[in-house]
Formats: sequence, C-alpha cells, structure tokens
Amino acid sequence: MKKWFVLMSVSTVFLAGCGNNEAGEEEQNAGQNTNAETAANNEATDTEQNNEENEEINTVDNSEEEANGEEELLITTSFSIMADFAENILGDRGTVEYIVPIGEEPHEYEPVPSDFQRVSDSEVFYVNGLDLEEWLQGLIDNTGDVPIVELSEGIDPVALEGDDGNDPHAWLAPGLAPVYVENLVEDLVERDPEGEEEYRENAEQYLEELDELENWTQEKVEEVPEENRIIVLTEDAFKYFGREYGFETDGIWSINSHEEGTPAQINRIIDLAREEQPPYLFLESTIDPRYMESVSENSDVNIYDELIYTDAVGEEGSGAETYIEMMEHNVETIVGALSQ
Repeated sequence: MKKWFVLMSVSTVFLAGCGNNEAGEEEQNAGQNTNAETAANNEATDTEQNNEENEEINTVDNSEEEANGEEELLITTSFSIMADFAENILGDRGTVEYIVPIGEEPHEYEPVPSDFQRVSDSEVFYVNGLDLEEWLQGLIDNTGDVPIVELSEGIDPVALEGDDGNDPHAWLAPGLAPVYVENLVEDLVERDPEGEEEYRENAEQYLEELDELENWTQEKVEEVPEENRIIVLTEDAFKYFGREYGFETDGIWSINSHEEGTPAQINRIIDLAREEQPPYLFLESTIDPRYMESVSENSDVNIYDELIYTDAVGEEGSGAETYIEMMEHNVETIVGALSQ
C-alpha cells in the first residue's frame, strides 16, 4: 500500500526592532519591517499554495487506492528459494521478503531482532518444513500469531540414515517444485480471495516453466554414464535429486545442522572417493570448502570448478539468481562433470 507524506514547510519571520531617538533610524527600521512583513506574507502564501497542491495529490492517490480496494500483502519466507517461489505466484499483489541472507545456510541460522519484526509485520510466514528451519521455534515465540505454512507439505520425505528426521532438500529435485507452488497458490487464495484469478494465472505460467525444467533435466541427466552417477558433496543434499533421476549421493555429513567434519567423517569420504573414483567432487556455495579440499588432496579426485547451489539462490550476477536458473546451473554442472 502506497504511503504518501505531505511535507509542511512553515517559515516564520521574527522581527525585532531596536529603537533610538533619531528619526532617520526609526524610518529606516520601519522600512525594513515593512519589507520583512511583505516577504513573510509572500512566503506564507506560497506555503499555503504548496500545501494545497500536496493535499490535492495525496487525495487523488488515496481515492484511487480506495477505489481499487486493495492493499499489498507483505509475505516473509525463511530463505531465498522459498521467496522466489512466492514472488512468482504473488506477482504485483504484494511484497516478498526472506530471513536467511544469501550466502548463509538456513539450517542453523540465528535470527536477529529485525527478523522478529519482519515476520510480525507479515501476513504469513512461509517455510520449507521437513525440519529444515530448526531455529523456527525461537522465532515463533517472539512473533505473535503470524500464520506459519510449510510449503513442502505433501512431499514423500527421504529419511536420514541413522536419524529420526527427514532430509529437507526436496526443492533440489525439479520434479518436486510444483508441490511448493500448489501449496502457495491454495494458501494465497484462501488468504486473499480477490487475487485468486491472478494467483492461478501466475501459477499456471510458472508451472509450465517448471515442467520445462523437469523435462530438460530428465533428458540432460541421460548424458551421464551409469558408472559415473555418483554425486559427492560436503553436505549430502541431493538425496531427492538422486531418488528422482537415478544417482547415488553422499557427503561428509548428512545435513548442515549435523555438521561436524570429524576425521572419521572425512576419512570415510576419502575412502569412498578412492574406491568409486568419481570424475569429480563438488563444492557448495554456502559451505566452507576446506573439508572437501582435504578429501580431494587425500583421494586424488579433483573438485569441479563450478559451485553447486543448494540452500540459496546465487548472488546477483551469478546467473543463478532464481530457482530455475539455479537448478539449470546445477544440472549443467553435475552433467558436465560426471559425463567426462
């Protein structure tokens, strides 16, 4: 909703006269007072005219807004990938913000005071779910009654080995992205029925783009020989991708919230790399590279020179600023590395 500010400019001229017994000086002072009063009157007139013009502009814009009967929705998401999904559906009917900055991972993010305020001011808070946002409870306790919606609802989860939880990285399989979109549409329509037509039109167009991404991904991965279909990263984030497209995946640790990088973990991946001899190892955009560099040095398997995007879209200028661009980059990188 647009906010207009009327800028009031008031100038007051205070006149002080110092009298003396000489008539010439009194006449001079009188003349100066008269000039000052004239200037003050002129300035006051200009100020009134400016105020009237500003008020007229403000009235016109407010009346247009009232005629439309619409207020922009403010939506907050947990991290940039969820924000990109939301922006594609929300369109011009509101603003989307996200909590975890690009370049930081969303597993163990520590909210700052401005995050609490941002969520409190929002119509709804969209999160991935599947136990990704482990910091969520602390945020909930400090943000009142803002609804929290898990966009991964309905996805068949991949269980973490030796753990009670599930892997949260379902968005890394393009074939599962429509689930996020469909959950967004249904929630937005319920929240803002007047925007239903626009939301569904936006979703239809975006789902077509996601379908093209899925079809392209299926064709692209066929370029990778069966014996090379292993993706080794620092965080084993591509389990859903592996399940959907027939790849084995592994990592030094399962998810970043379990990050340890112990000698035992690193040595296990060194042994795996020596045994499997994948064409390349991979590095993520949000994780310290030293762990995988140690694996590479001790296994004689090189790290591919393109980063993988997992927990955030790319920085501006990276060519991976949206979910679709990010996944196109990831698929190109995986196929380019493993088809050699």
